[in-house]
Amino acid sequence: MTVSARPAWRGLWWAASVLIMALIWKLSSESDTPGPPLHHPLDWVAHFLAYFGLAFALSRATGRWQTAWVIAVWFGALDEVHQAFVPDREAGITDWFFDTAGAWLGAQLGKGRRSNTVAATDSEASPQTDSNSARRD
Repeated sequence: MTVSARPAWRGLWWAASVLIMALIWKLSSESDTPGPPLHHPLDWVAHFLAYFGLAFALSRATGRWQTAWVIAVWFGALDEVHQAFVPDREAGITDWFFDTAGAWLGAQLGKGRRSNTVAATDSEASPQTDSNSARRD
C-alpha cells in the first residue's frame, strides 16, 4: 500500500505534473530549443531529468508509482512521435529509453515511504479472532 498525500497536496502535484508536461511539449515543438545545443550524451541527461521530474510529480499526484510510470512512459512515446513532425527535430528510440529510465526512478522516489500510522491502521483493520470466543466449554 502506498501512502497518499493529503488531498490539497495531491492537487498541487497534479498541477505540477500538467505544467511539466506542457513544458516538455512546448520545448519539443520548437525547431530550435533555448540555450546551447545539447549533443549526446547531454541531451539524454536532459531527457532523463525531465521525465524523472514528471514521474516524481505524477507519483505524488496519483499515489501509485506504477500509474505514474505508465503515464510518463506513454507521454514520452507520444512526445517522440510528435517530434518526428517538427522541422529540424528528430525522434529517437534512445531518447525514449532515457525518458523511460528517468520516469522509473522518479516514480520510485516519488512514492514516498510507509509511515508507522498507516502500518498501525492496517493492522487494526485486519480481523483478529478472540481465543476465548473460539473455545467452547
